[in-house]
Amino acid sequence: MEHKFIHDRDIVMFSFQPWDTEIGSNFKDMALELAKRNRVLFVNRALDRRSRLRDKNDPKVFARLASIQNGEGELTEVNKNIWVHNPRTIVESINWVPVATVHDALNKMNNKRIADEIKKAVQRLNFKNVLLINDNDFTRGFYLKEMLDCKEYIFYIRDYMLAVDFFKRHGARLERGVMKKADLVVANSSYLADYSRQFNKNSFDIGQGCDLTPFLVQNLPMPDDLKPIKKPIIGYVGFISEVRLDEKVLIHLAKNNLQHQIVLVGPVDDFFQKSELNKLENVHFLGRRNPATLPAYIAHFDICINPQMFNEVTAGNYPRKVDEYLATGKPVVATATKAMEMFAPYTFLCKTKEDYAAHVNNILQHPEQFNSLDQQNRRREFAKTHTWENSIGLMGDAFYQLGIMNQELGFEL
Repeated sequence: MEHKFIHDRDIVMFSFQPWDTEIGSNFKDMALELAKRNRVLFVNRALDRRSRLRDKNDPKVFARLASIQNGEGELTEVNKNIWVHNPRTIVESINWVPVATVHDALNKMNNKRIADEIKKAVQRLNFKNVLLINDNDFTRGFYLKEMLDCKEYIFYIRDYMLAVDFFKRHGARLERGVMKKADLVVANSSYLADYSRQFNKNSFDIGQGCDLTPFLVQNLPMPDDLKPIKKPIIGYVGFISEVRLDEKVLIHLAKNNLQHQIVLVGPVDDFFQKSELNKLENVHFLGRRNPATLPAYIAHFDICINPQMFNEVTAGNYPRKVDEYLATGKPVVATATKAMEMFAPYTFLCKTKEDYAAHVNNILQHPEQFNSLDQQNRRREFAKTHTWENSIGLMGDAFYQLGIMNQELGFEL
């Protein structure tokens, strides 16, 4: 499909996640793609007073302080056409303030501190006619459209943040307000796009891209800690968290067939550290692993699973790990959510723990039907359609479709 990409613009990307995050970041990947056709200023999250005191040993806090105190790392060109900006300011920690009018006054002050720093960076780079894209930050980005005098404003929603306790006091009205201000709202799932249309009719699902190159490599060697584990292996890679994973599904899978080995790769929260799963001999918690090694783990799973909890936090999540699973060609068994509907022809979707056991048993009993070379290639080809180029292309299509681009720039609408 041919897309109409946003091009030849100066773009300020206001990020909820920093450039130097230890985990994957949609917004960082989007910045790299946008920079192929535009100049991009990626603004890191400004240091707040509470983090300054609480996380003083965090390397990211050191980096922000270095920028504030002597300008070190304030503005760094990290790739062609991309500059990362660390605002030289500390904002106040205000989420605890119960009164909305007082909170909003303090938030406006915080926004101004950040906006003043962004303006300095914009001037240094000689950015003109700025397009602002806000990554899900409806608090610190609430007033930025006005304060930066942006010609166009896109709000990007990739998670349902209101399900998180931290945002429940002020989040609903701020999120609603910032969406109403936006010229365009883009979401990484159909669920979140539908949700956003309550507040802004110009809301579009642009899907999500994935860099699947490492997962498409075949014949990867088996990691050493997998070698002692007998086959078949039913595996999961990701954060092992009470909020995201259904413990009952995992327990049922493990007990349904004691010959099946359940392998969980990733950091483990307190809930799962105390889970009954730790007492089951065919369940293996391998812990956090270097992201570069994860394709090798998946390559040696017999079946990949995503036993997702269905709740407000997960309902709209784009299942990025499912793309990674499919890129290896592996059969995938996952929880049926709205975001998974597009994956239905290529995965086995479950509503109950019994569904999980039935699908796993069926796949293992009929490998010639469900794990043939043709099936593996079919999964890979589908995963390869989910690129950042396609996602950014869909954003561009929506951008031009709405006639947001100013006529005087001479671009075709």
